[in-house]
Amino acid sequence: MKDRLRTLTSDLMLIPGLAGYEGRVRSYLAKELKALGLTTRTDRLGNLIATIAGDAAAPGVMLFTHMDQLGFVVRKIEADGLVRVERLGGVPERALAAQSVLFSIGEGRDVPGVIANKSHHATRPDEKYTVLPYAEVYIDAGFDSAGDAMAAGIDIGTPVVYAPKVVALAGDRLAGTSVDDRAGCAVVLEAARALVAAPRGPTVHIVFSVQEEFNLRGAVTAAQALSPDIAIQIDLTLATDTPDMAARGDVRLGGGPGMSMYSFHGRGTLNGTLPHPALVALFDATAKAEGMTLQRAATVGALTETSYVQLINEGVAAIDLGFPMRYSHSALEVCDVGDLEALTRLLVAGIQKIGPGFSLDRDDFEQ
Repeated sequence: MKDRLRTLTSDLMLIPGLAGYEGRVRSYLAKELKALGLTTRTDRLGNLIATIAGDAAAPGVMLFTHMDQLGFVVRKIEADGLVRVERLGGVPERALAAQSVLFSIGEGRDVPGVIANKSHHATRPDEKYTVLPYAEVYIDAGFDSAGDAMAAGIDIGTPVVYAPKVVALAGDRLAGTSVDDRAGCAVVLEAARALVAAPRGPTVHIVFSVQEEFNLRGAVTAAQALSPDIAIQIDLTLATDTPDMAARGDVRLGGGPGMSMYSFHGRGTLNGTLPHPALVALFDATAKAEGMTLQRAATVGALTETSYVQLINEGVAAIDLGFPMRYSHSALEVCDVGDLEALTRLLVAGIQKIGPGFSLDRDDFEQ
């Protein structure tokens, strides 16, 4: 399983798929699901959905993760061929200077570029510690004119992502682009593989959602169509085992999967998720039975799609599970494949425990 997860994650990290332009990622995932014997469908927004039929008397489960990534769209092409962009998603401006990027035009037609960084020899003392606002950033793709850029396929609205990269670090660590959330996609694929082969459990809807990095609404349309009783979302858990993060919690890379006990964005989008107590109890017990550590996290400044999925119909019992990750939203995020493996095992074992008698009545848990 670990080798498959490493390969899946690495493959997916190398596929460009800006929010709203997930087609190539979706195609890869659809082929993998088809190889498992699952029929897939795509809704109008672009979500990829497959269903593993199970016991209709048990609560229905939606297991989901997002397949898009953050980046930019082209805003303006200067007369000299340099390109201005708008930020799409939570791109950290201080991580941009001198980064390699890719204009995602189409298979075999993508164009590389670099985000400019003012020459050191011409940098004034007052500029040395200044972060350039994204609106002032420009991308150099080597063109001498706007006409040359447009002839190469670059136009207003063209998606731009960090240049796809995978770096194998020591042990089981992987670094590179869009670990958030291609590692999650790999975990959900591997969980689907195990659930297809497992004894009959609840009906599980596998969903790879779109536009999470844009407005967190992609999974909502899938949930409205599927009407699950339970929503289990897979995404990163912020690792706090580096000096800059030590005060934020006790989540360690390589320490096992994470479970969010509280999330709240707190900036603009006033929303978040408090997990359903039945699911907290389920995965706590499952982790103990599997002999693994389940790390807990409580985070302000992060938000996932469960914030909106939990509100459809009469309410959905929701929980965020994840893998520890360092350096979120940068061009070089870091995860541990061992955590991905443990998270997959936790998911499969936990979901298998959801039967006809599984209670979602809060009065059974809240005293």
